[in-house]
Amino acid sequence: MWTPEVIQMIGKGIGETLYMTLLSTAFGYLFGLPMGVLLAVSDKEGLSPNPVLYKIMDVIANIVRSIPFLILLILLIPFTRALVGKSTGSTATIVPLVVAAIPFIARMVESSIKEVDAGVIEAARSMGAGNGRIIIKVLLVEARTSLITGVTIAIGTILGYSAMAGTVGGGGLGDIAVRYGYYRWQTGIMIITVVLLIVLVQIFQSMGMFTAARLDKRK
Repeated sequence: MWTPEVIQMIGKGIGETLYMTLLSTAFGYLFGLPMGVLLAVSDKEGLSPNPVLYKIMDVIANIVRSIPFLILLILLIPFTRALVGKSTGSTATIVPLVVAAIPFIARMVESSIKEVDAGVIEAARSMGAGNGRIIIKVLLVEARTSLITGVTIAIGTILGYSAMAGTVGGGGLGDIAVRYGYYRWQTGIMIITVVLLIVLVQIFQSMGMFTAARLDKRK
């Protein structure tokens, strides 16, 4: 099984999986972090309650999160093709991965911010800090340990989604598992891809937990 071609193929699959996962996570946080902050701030107990804004974002997040990823991937094929010029491959898969990641990340960010002690927020208010300063200097700083833990969870989830995309030619280790492990009944390659996916998740999990522990000022 371990021919140069197979080794090269698996190496390429690892690279594509990391490319899809890390880039999708980065873009997911680019849009999901502000959305999560707005959800937390505009909630009825937030810094600046806004029921209409909260309801709109809440509904959008719930709708996108309720759609299974494979169905979302297929639904977004026209949009993906219009955006990147194709609907298969690792680059094309990033589009639905980001769309799926944004509400998931937003909910984790919202939850992390809501965990911040209200007394800390009141102390900042009493010193004359505005909402913008409280968000940047208090909420995000106080919630950093939880936020980093959320990044770890997001990476693991997005990596799993990228593997699912292999069923429709999404590239990466998932694509190898489907094409060779499933369609060609090459059990050895299937096992190797599964083991590699588990190892990648464990690496990201360990890195995230280590970073969160180092930044947790409660310890």
